[in-house]
Amino acid sequence: MLIAYCLLFIVRPAFAGYVLPYPSYMPGSKLYRVSRIVDQLKKYWYFGNIAQIKYHLGLADKYLVEAKTLMEYKQYLLATDALFRSDKEFLQLPKYVGDAKKEKKDVSAFAALIIEAAEIHAGVLSILASTVPEQFIWTPEKEKPTELNLSVLLRASQELRSRVAREILANVKQ
Repeated sequence: MLIAYCLLFIVRPAFAGYVLPYPSYMPGSKLYRVSRIVDQLKKYWYFGNIAQIKYHLGLADKYLVEAKTLMEYKQYLLATDALFRSDKEFLQLPKYVGDAKKEKKDVSAFAALIIEAAEIHAGVLSILASTVPEQFIWTPEKEKPTELNLSVLLRASQELRSRVAREILANVKQ
């Protein structure tokens, strides 16, 4: 009995907040294209509104981490593509939360999860905005240069997440 009592106070469960995933395969890896195809195929595995929320939030996280990693390595063109994909996935969330709510499912836990994710994403984007150049001109060989306005893109992504979080919060409170 004494051992059980000691274990109760010594061994406590650890709870972590919302955590972004470890970076997956990156562009240039032989398995990157396979991983993108698998991501698309998973859409059919995750059927139902609740599963779709998890699926799209997971992809939004994955692509944000990809964008962050690529920006850290100054691969801005690839990073903006990953950021656009993350934004696209994050924009899907209100639809599935609304559909689940219409089906009278309790979505309050998922709404809280999405709001927390939006805050974490905004923090990552804010850090990136302070570390990457405001503008970058990508000049590939034998092609036309591409001007990337990174500060505008990062700010737009932050605003998108804030808007989605507000929309979901309003939808859940109705």
